[in-house]
Order: sequence, then structure tokens, then C-alpha cells
Amino acid sequence: VAAAGPLVRQYEGAARGRGVAAAGWRVCLAHRFEELRQPYGAGDVPLRDVLRHIGLVLRYFRWWYKKTRIEKKSAFIDLLCAVPLQQIYGCPLGGIGGGTITRGWRGEFCRWQLNPGLYHYETVIANQFTVCLRCKGQTVYQQVLSVERPSTLQGWNWGYCGHYAFYHALYPRAWTVYELPGQNVVLTCRQVSPVIPHDYKDSSLPVGVFIWEVENGRDEDVDVSIMFSLQNGTGTKEDRSGGHWNEPFSFEKEGERVAGVLLHHCTHVNPFTFAISAREKAGTGVTHLTAFNPTGSGREVWQDLLQDGRLDSPAGESLPTEKGEVTAAAVCASCRVPAHGHRTLELALAWDMPRIHFGSKEKLHLRRYTRFFGSGGDAAPALSHHALTHYEEWEKKTEEWQKPILENSQLPSWYKSALFNELYFMTDGGTIWVELSPDCCAEDLQGPAGAGLSHLLPVLREYGRFAYLEGQEYRMYNTYDVHFYASFALVMLWPKLQISLQYDIAVTVVNEDVQPRQYLMCGQTAQVKLKNVVPHDIGDPDDEPWQRVNAYLMHDTADWKDLNLKFVLQVYRDYCLTHDSLYLRDMWPVCQAVMESELKFDTDNDGLIENGGFADQTYDAWVVNGASAYCGGLWLAAVCTMCKMAEVLGDAEIQQKYRDILSRGKEAFERMLWNGKYYNYDSSGSDTSISIMSDQCAGQWFLGACGLDQGEFEVFPKSHVVSALKTIFEKNVMSFAGGTMGAVNGMRPDGVPDTSSVQSNEVWIGVVYALAATMIQEGLVEEGFRTAEGCYRTVWERLGMAFQTPEAYREKKVYRSLAYMRPLSIWSMQLALERRAGRSPAPPQPPQVPIHP
Repeated sequence: VAAAGPLVRQYEGAARGRGVAAAGWRVCLAHRFEELRQPYGAGDVPLRDVLRHIGLVLRYFRWWYKKTRIEKKSAFIDLLCAVPLQQIYGCPLGGIGGGTITRGWRGEFCRWQLNPGLYHYETVIANQFTVCLRCKGQTVYQQVLSVERPSTLQGWNWGYCGHYAFYHALYPRAWTVYELPGQNVVLTCRQVSPVIPHDYKDSSLPVGVFIWEVENGRDEDVDVSIMFSLQNGTGTKEDRSGGHWNEPFSFEKEGERVAGVLLHHCTHVNPFTFAISAREKAGTGVTHLTAFNPTGSGREVWQDLLQDGRLDSPAGESLPTEKGEVTAAAVCASCRVPAHGHRTLELALAWDMPRIHFGSKEKLHLRRYTRFFGSGGDAAPALSHHALTHYEEWEKKTEEWQKPILENSQLPSWYKSALFNELYFMTDGGTIWVELSPDCCAEDLQGPAGAGLSHLLPVLREYGRFAYLEGQEYRMYNTYDVHFYASFALVMLWPKLQISLQYDIAVTVVNEDVQPRQYLMCGQTAQVKLKNVVPHDIGDPDDEPWQRVNAYLMHDTADWKDLNLKFVLQVYRDYCLTHDSLYLRDMWPVCQAVMESELKFDTDNDGLIENGGFADQTYDAWVVNGASAYCGGLWLAAVCTMCKMAEVLGDAEIQQKYRDILSRGKEAFERMLWNGKYYNYDSSGSDTSISIMSDQCAGQWFLGACGLDQGEFEVFPKSHVVSALKTIFEKNVMSFAGGTMGAVNGMRPDGVPDTSSVQSNEVWIGVVYALAATMIQEGLVEEGFRTAEGCYRTVWERLGMAFQTPEAYREKKVYRSLAYMRPLSIWSMQLALERRAGRSPAPPQPPQVPIHP
């Protein structure tokens, strides 16, 4: 390390000269050396490994500098500028794929994802709700419902006492209760977004509704006004770029009328319009202020409301802003609440960014909601009207969906919270849902080698294309090794989106990208994508997803052992839950192709694949060599599902081929890995090969979800599975952090965490939920809930990471990758519970007609 000092100082100097924190660079190098040191102990690190790790860090920094400082793009994983932890987030607003706006649990608007896949973390202080109470023609109370005391808008009454407010969230809804001090009036703001299972229209809408319930405990009537103010923009420098303007609007349809203000944000790329509005009805008045300066004192706005509980409602549009100026607007809903009575005020926020470009700006995409509301950029009034007149229907459907789970007294409260609140990532995972171009044809989608996917075009035309990020910090769409875990939420709640995603993956499987590039971990050059290999991801939102796949540059994932297997397992799992035989027939040739490609990893022809002596699977920093519990188990599970799919489709030749492989592979797996209590990490014979891996039963997990875990299709002996799970519970769960933090990924037989890599010493929340589901499937229900509860308590309570569940944490409050995809695997726990209760779909019966006539 000392010998590398001149190089390190050279790059530190370059970093400082261009505005990069040298501390971040030092931390990056320090972490890599700490990872390297752990297996050897202090002072024993071989020089070749030191140089290899330093080479990795220098390659990463060179790539990072070129990407961020020369190309002016964001790094797909930014090790130097990680997103700081802010323990402020609450339930996000918006449906699936239209962008999201996250509100904090204190009411602030603080996390923005309108440009697809790109996040901006900024609290915009002008975005507030303000209450005005009037009795007998006099204003008796006027307060911004915020605990903040900002340096701007000082003409407003800030500093609401947080002791008198309470926040609750059960995604996709949230409630904030304000007991207005000294007023005997209680306000409850109910926040609603259209996230409705099996709905493919309203669930795509970029809207949120705020229903204000007003309870008057006074002996006299009270006039109550709620003012909603919003800045034109998201708190970025674009807010000051000039040319933005506002205008009032009203929209009436079928006797229902809404009114408010449109805020047109006129950027060169991805322009959009906000709409703040309220519902007009008998006894409710709606007024507005078209424009005000959110960087000034705001006194004119405050006095306008204070005077009579209403805003002046000027006609006409505002002037476009000059460069350097910022503008905002406000809408106000007012009603009279009788003594000891109750009234409701309904307000909404909509945003219309219908036509989007990703970072490359090469292709124009239309968001899903444009199918129903048009792509002209003028849909915000209609979106607002639809939201305010349909939110009651959304809530009814939401309650029908959630009620059976919430009222099940056998389920613990924490689980109910986790199950629904982890779904935030379905919308707030940089999620995008776009329409196919009307002139798109099958050849455009399939490429030169994609013929045979007969239902690709009909599926994508009907349901569009769906993608979500691996994480808000790991910016790759549909990262497939991780989606394997998260996919349970998608296939159980929006199965057509899972089918669509699988078709997109199938298209990339059968095509290739021969462009060469250097991989950061090894420094070697290889082509971007091989034929008949599942991609790692379908691209970076700062580039052109779907067109250029595999944004992941750390490893050449063509040699990963898990990706192909996870595709096959998902195909059969999807078929079991949807009974979509057309999908199964289309995917069958692709499954055969990827399994044939995978067979090359069975180097000794014993029916079991071998890992390659590097981190060649989703644990991409945890080396595995030879036969392994994780990849070997996934392989056998995939071989089993190939047998079952061949039976369903009447393909006797393929069925016999994989039955033979399965027979040999099962024997090899048990012989090489079973040690009498659990399956060893791998068969290498190294010091770490006998580590207890929490994810060793991943193959059994998926087989159980498909109903293939017993009888003629039993792959892993039931007694071995139960023994392994009990060992994991004893060692990885109860011997780690007192059993209060879930399951550590790797544990030594003596009850000490495996520190051979940074990942073996971590808890992966999504893996823990999958492990808990496996325990439930195998009858270890109490152990499953105890295991998963540790993660929920750690993330949502002790660490304050609500609505930003990370990929990983360690025992000593170190975390990695905030707001991550994998924890959606908690829905596999729900599937396991439903299977035990007999409520899940029955496995489909084989058809009578064989695949080969």
C-alpha cells in the first residue's frame, strides 16, 4: 500500500482539483483494503492481492472521473458520493411508472424522481399545507403545518409543535393527525395514491390526493381553510433557468368540478406540468393564487389568507420567470364546520411529464398513463379531476385487498406493516412504465435472433414495458439476479407486468452485443452481451435502457452461474401463479437455450454445475469455488422445473434429458455438500467452505413456491432442508446480535460471523425475507417470523430507514445501498402463508396436447 502512495496522491490531487472530496476517495480505498485484510489478519496480506485491489480502485476512479467529469453523466454505482442517510422519509406519492414525489413523515416534500430513474434529494420549503380558522368573521388561528423555521418565507407562521401531530403510513396511504393546540379542532390528512393490485390503468397515474377531515370540537361553527402551496420545480437549479409560468384552471366533467393552478416547468428535456387543485362541491369554495415568490418573505400570501380565509384568485396566467427567478402558486379549499361537526376538504397534486427521454436522449418514450390521458402535455387538469373523483374507489379496492391480512389476528403487527410498506419500491424504485410506439413491429423488438416469441408484441402492446432500479443508489434497471427475489411482489400483484418484464429479458437472451468493454473488477475486456445468456440488467436510465443492456461494469456476468437459472425458475413460477400457457410455450425454447448454455459449467459431467473461483453470482464480492449450496441448489431447482415444464408441454425427449441430469446432480450435491447438519458453502475445502450460508436453500424456496417440493419432484431431502434451516436459525439468526437483526449471510460453525468478504459479514434484508418464507414453507413458522422480525425492527425502527430499506447492514450500524429492490421478497412470505392456508392458486394441470404434434 505504501508503494502505491504516489499513485494514490496523484489521483487525490486530480480529485481535489475538480471538486471531488478526497475523503471519499480515501474511504473507498480504505474499505477495499479492509475487505482484503479480513481473511488474513493484520499484516499478513499477500502483495499480489494488495496490488490487485489497488488496481481495482484505480480502475474504478479512472472510470468514475471520465463518466462524471468528462461525460457529465451519473455513475451507475457511485462509491465516492453515496447518498447520505436522512431519517425523514414517509410514504411516496404517485402510481407506478409515472414518477414519484416522496413526503417526509413531518410533511415535507423531500425526494423527487420525475426524470426517469434519476433522484433528487431536496426539501422544497415552499411546498406546504397551511390551515386558517375563522370564527364569527375573525381569523383566530393561522399556521403552517410544519415544524420547520426556514430562512425564507419568514412572513409565514412556522414552527408547528410536533407534540401535537402524529404520522402513520400503510402504503399506499398515509395519515397525519394535527390536534391544533388550544383550538379544539382536529385535522386528519389522509394521503392516497393509486397503487391497486391487478389494475393496469389507474395504477399508472402520476397523482396523489390529500383528504382533509376536519373535526370541530367547539361549541360554535368554524370556517376552515386549507392552503396548499407548491414551488414550480423540484428544488434543482432548473427552477431558476427561466421560462417557467403558472396559470389557473378549472375542469368540469359529469357534473363534478375541480379548480386550481397549473405550474408549467419548461425545461429543454422532459418538461412537465404540476397541478395543485381542490374539489368544488356544495359548501366548499376553492380559491387560488397564481404566482408568488417563494424565496421572499411571502407576507403578501399570508396576509391574503389571513384577511378572509381565502385567496384573491387573480385571472390570467403569470409572466414567465426570468433567469434566476423562482415562482410558486397556491390553492385554497374552504368550508364551514358546524359546532361539534365534521367536514371534508379534498385536494390533489398531479404531474404530467408524458414524453420522456432517458439520459442518451436518443429515443422518445411515452409513459403508460398517456394511453388514457394523451401525450400532449395538457393532461394535468384531467388527471386532477380523475384523482379527486375516483380516490374513493381506489380506497375501497385498497381496503378490500389489505383487509383480510390486517384483520388476521394470527399475523404479527410488524409483519402487516412490513408487507405493505415495503411495496413503496414498486413505485419509488426509479420505476418506469412506458407504451410501445404504435409503429413498432415484432422485428424491432426481437432483433435478428428473436423470432419465435409469438406473443411478445401483443403482451407489450397491451401492457407496455416495465422497469425498476436495483436501488436508488445502484442505478441499473431490472437487475435480474436481484429481481429474482423481488419478483414475488410483481407476479402476485401485477402479474402482467412480470410477464412483460420476462418477455423483455427473453428478447435480450437470444441476442448479443459484440461491443468490447473493460470490466472493473478484473481489468479484462470482453463483449457486452453473449447470446443465450441472461443479462445482468436492461440498462442505465442515464443511457438508453432496453437498447443497451448490462450497465453493470464490475464483472463480466456472462460467466455468472445464477442468472440463467433464475430466468428458468421464474418462468415456471409465473406459470404456476398465472396459468398462462401461451407465455409458457413462448418461453420454453428460451429456457432450453439458457440451460444448454449453463451446462458448460458442469465441467465434470456429474449433473452439478461448479462455480469458477470468483464471485460469479449475486453475492458479487463473495468468492465461491467448485460445487456450492447456493448456485448448485438453484441449478437443481431449475433442472427440476425443466422436467416439469417438459411434462406440461408434452416434450418427452427434453423431460428425460433433464431427469437424467437431475438424478446425477442430486447425488453429487448431497455427496459433496451435505455435512450432516447443513449444506457447506462450497466444496473447495478452503477455510470458509464450511461456512453456514443463510441463502443455501434458495432453490428449495422457489420449488416450494411452485408446489414442487415433495413427492416425485422432491429434489432436496425434506429432513436435510429442515435441519439446514434449523441450523441457520440457531447460528445465523440467534447467535448474531442476540437474535434481533435477522440472519447474517455467512456464519462459521463456531458461531462467529464469516468475515472472508464484506458480503458474508452482512445481513441482506431481501434474503432474510426469502429465508423466512422458506422456513414457513417447511413448517418452521415461528422461526420464520422471528427471523424476519429482526430485519423489520432494525430497519424501520432502530435505524430510522423507513421507505428506504437498504440492501444490507452489519451488526455495528453500517449499511449499504439505500432504497433497494430485494426486500420486496417479503411477498414470498405471504405466498408461503397462503399456500399453508390453502388460498394460493393450485398448480396447473398438464394439457392433453403435446408441444410436438
